[in-house]
Amino acid sequence: MRYAGEKKFNMWTVLTLFLLAFFIIFVIYPVAMLIIRSLYTGEGFDLSYFGKFFGRKFYWSTLVNSFKVTIISTIISTLIAVPMAYILRGIKIKGSSILNILIVMSYLSPPFIGAYAWIQLLGRNGFFTRFINMIFNIKFGGVYGFAGIVLVFSLQSFPLIYMYVSGALKNLDNSLNEAAEMLGCNAFQRVTKIIFPLVMPSLLAGVLMVFMRVFSDFGTPMTIGEGYKTFPAMLYQQFMGEMSTSDGFAATLCLIVIMIALMLFFIQRLLGSHFSYSMTALKPMEAQEAKGAKKIAAYIFTYLITFVAALPQITVIVTSFIKTINGSLFTGEFTLENYENILAKNSTAAITNTYLYGLMAIVIVVICGILISYLSVRKKNILTTILDTLTMFPYIVPGSVLGIAFLYAFNGAPFFWGGTALIMIISLSIRRMPYTIRSSSVIIGQISPSIEEASISLGASQLKTFLRVMVPMMMPGVLAGAIMSWITLISELSSSVILYTSKTMTLTVAIYSEVIRSNFGNAAAYSTILTITSIISLLLFFKFSGGKDISV
Repeated sequence: MRYAGEKKFNMWTVLTLFLLAFFIIFVIYPVAMLIIRSLYTGEGFDLSYFGKFFGRKFYWSTLVNSFKVTIISTIISTLIAVPMAYILRGIKIKGSSILNILIVMSYLSPPFIGAYAWIQLLGRNGFFTRFINMIFNIKFGGVYGFAGIVLVFSLQSFPLIYMYVSGALKNLDNSLNEAAEMLGCNAFQRVTKIIFPLVMPSLLAGVLMVFMRVFSDFGTPMTIGEGYKTFPAMLYQQFMGEMSTSDGFAATLCLIVIMIALMLFFIQRLLGSHFSYSMTALKPMEAQEAKGAKKIAAYIFTYLITFVAALPQITVIVTSFIKTINGSLFTGEFTLENYENILAKNSTAAITNTYLYGLMAIVIVVICGILISYLSVRKKNILTTILDTLTMFPYIVPGSVLGIAFLYAFNGAPFFWGGTALIMIISLSIRRMPYTIRSSSVIIGQISPSIEEASISLGASQLKTFLRVMVPMMMPGVLAGAIMSWITLISELSSSVILYTSKTMTLTVAIYSEVIRSNFGNAAAYSTILTITSIISLLLFFKFSGGKDISV
């Protein structure tokens, strides 16, 4: 949107170029360094690393394993999420707001924490494992390998599909459902022929987001996979291992992941454009009182699934107060010893770093989010379109790949930023910025341009109009997106575990390190602090957004 007399090259153009330069340095340049490491050796252009990967079953089989895990987990997540969203939207369930918070919390916590908690419950010496072996007189070996990975991913991922479908049902015009009923359609026909097709675009978006999230995660397979190797776990070990590592081969693996992630992203865009339509709920779907077997089944399903999904968080909180022997064997005696260990003088760096880096990252996220969303919506041109696309790239690409790319790009001349707090903050910022950009863009789209025009016609400059009129009106969406960015960035592991040093360790890295060292008591205490922080942040999100749930 340009105003009368506005020059083509103005402050908005300067801001666009500045932000483009920022993303070129921290997105394009690291990816370019990956390509150079992968395709160019001392002898010139070389595809031998690709030949090494596809020529040895040991390597390409991990890619097959990742697709198996991802496909099965996505299917199970969908089968859980769709009925859950429909029941909680269509049937009155007591405590539904609490159920919604617990469902969302199970998604916002890092997946590897769920893996660690399930080890405590269904590991070789887990609580449920001992109970099963005692009752049935068998030797259950624990939930490891393929089954354990799928269990954790399914329970951690279904809330994302649930939020997408729930949001679609919220915007569903119930008069369509009533019209179908008047025409003789039974309940099953109304769901399959009316409701399901209408929520299909949101369902496909949620499914593809889960697919990308599960495919790129390495923490869960590393924690609970044991002999079942997935592609992200192999990538991490190839880059961070003590033996048989190769920078060029690791870079090639990163390029393979990037190509897969981009393919999935474009599939999502294609499906989104193909199925896209606008739906206004003149008569929104309202929860109805159920009776008899239907009510009992609805309560059992929603409460049971929510309890199982929240069980890892409950386990982590409870075990954080139980005394351990050598950090790994829980005695059953309640104590504050684990918190004393992590709050000791030399052990608080991870906690303070998490909050400090998080707050600094959020400042960058909010400022850039406001500017980028405004430029993308109000000053749309080729440059702002490129900028908007670049902001999504770090969100699409797995964090471990971004971390490796950052090390290649900034661990030497001309920047020398490797191991610094700056690179940690930048990584967290650009990884989670899309939440704020998207929520801010939605708000801007709802603000009439005539408001800006009126301000400018009354003598205010464009800058003053932006600061005094637009920014205050955008603030609810900005704050909601910023809180979501905050919750996800303090839970970030995949890039942080690549970039951290002993001085820049964060909570998630500390938890992962304690789990790997079998210091489960300390890991539980760290995890509880992270969980409580996320819960408080989620409650703040509800307050600023004015809603009682999160829907996408």
